[in-house]
Amino acid sequence: MSRLSRVAVVTGGASGLGLSICAHLARQGSAVGVLDLDSDAAERAAARLRSGGSRAVAVGVDVADRASVDKAFEVVRAELGPVGILVTSAGVSGFVPFEELTYEVWSRALDVNLTGTFHCAQAAITDMTAAGWGRIVTISSAAGQTGVARQAHYAASKGGVIALTKTLALEYAASGITVNTIPPFTADTPMLRSMQASKHLPRAETLARMVPAGRLGTGDDIAAVCAFLCTDEAGYLTGQVIAVNGGALT
Repeated sequence: MSRLSRVAVVTGGASGLGLSICAHLARQGSAVGVLDLDSDAAERAAARLRSGGSRAVAVGVDVADRASVDKAFEVVRAELGPVGILVTSAGVSGFVPFEELTYEVWSRALDVNLTGTFHCAQAAITDMTAAGWGRIVTISSAAGQTGVARQAHYAASKGGVIALTKTLALEYAASGITVNTIPPFTADTPMLRSMQASKHLPRAETLARMVPAGRLGTGDDIAAVCAFLCTDEAGYLTGQVIAVNGGALT
């Protein structure tokens, strides 16, 4: 399959890690469906990709809503073609002491982070099995590997993403489809900065001291590895947790 004929869908593609991932995939020659809850931001991101010579379409979507996901994938197929690459970067986070964690907050984290990943993978997988080739990269979190105090909902959802990733890798390896996950530790994103502003996370300098590499991760750090996982060269790499974290977790 020609690189230029591949169509990538990136959820949460309008900002943060998702935006960087869209840019890296476009530079590799993929057409990109930028999916995001913020449809205006998604359109701005897609417009930037198109201005650089890439094919791109923006679609507003709530990944927790299956009908919304199915409609978004229909738009991408109609505009760009069958989906060969999926990166699930859409997510919600937050800090709540466990005894104060409401069912609504718990459910929203699971619905977006875990069920949203399920919805999107299931929506994309038929195109990939038909082509005999596919790449899925989920964006999980170090919280799903270690747990984080006051983030039971978030850690549980991201741990579920890791388990789902490994299961899909086993189920679809013989179909030419790889499924891997990247669990960031501290990446400088709007989500992280909002948590710092609300005093739930310390300043960047403090966080950087927790990382052997001595700095926070960047969108490009994550996106470069993600883009590699979406190539032919990564075809024998599946079911793996690729910890792009500057050595914070080994």
